[in-house]
Amino acid sequence: MKIVQTSLPGAVVIEPQVFGDARGFFYESYNKAKYVAAGITADFVQSNVSRSSKGVLRGLHYQWPNPQGKLVSVLEGEVYDVAVDIRRGSPTFGQWAGVMLTAENHRHFWIPEGFAHGFCVLSDNATFSYQCSALYDAKADASVLWNDASLGIDWPISAPQLSEKDLKAPLLADIPADRLPVFAE
Repeated sequence: MKIVQTSLPGAVVIEPQVFGDARGFFYESYNKAKYVAAGITADFVQSNVSRSSKGVLRGLHYQWPNPQGKLVSVLEGEVYDVAVDIRRGSPTFGQWAGVMLTAENHRHFWIPEGFAHGFCVLSDNATFSYQCSALYDAKADASVLWNDASLGIDWPISAPQLSEKDLKAPLLADIPADRLPVFAE
């Protein structure tokens, strides 16, 4: 397993060791001891799978209070995945990191608690897996507008298919301070 640090401290890409031959492949998608050694100490309490078609963009989602860390990967297809640091007081507040996740590269992306998360589908379809560090909490569910100019995210699509929730998400600057996570060193 190889850990690749992104430009956002704590948000890392995990590249598992893949064993393959003519029959197919095998890799560990999670090993608690190895993840803890790499600094990822989350206890995962919920697992989700979504399927989306080409051009769908989901995000930028987060929970506050009751934040979720997410370990994400792609089981089928290809997505561009983004984490945004939205922790008040963070030296990287408003900055983002993006990574290509595909069924072929087997990468996982760890998005720590306090970050917003989103992805867009680049293949015909994509099956996306989430391991979450907290249960979904509808009262804490929140989002940031996917194309907020202050974030400057370089999405590889210009006219995505969005949910009603994502269409109506606020700009980061318009979110009240008490609805954003707080940076803790």
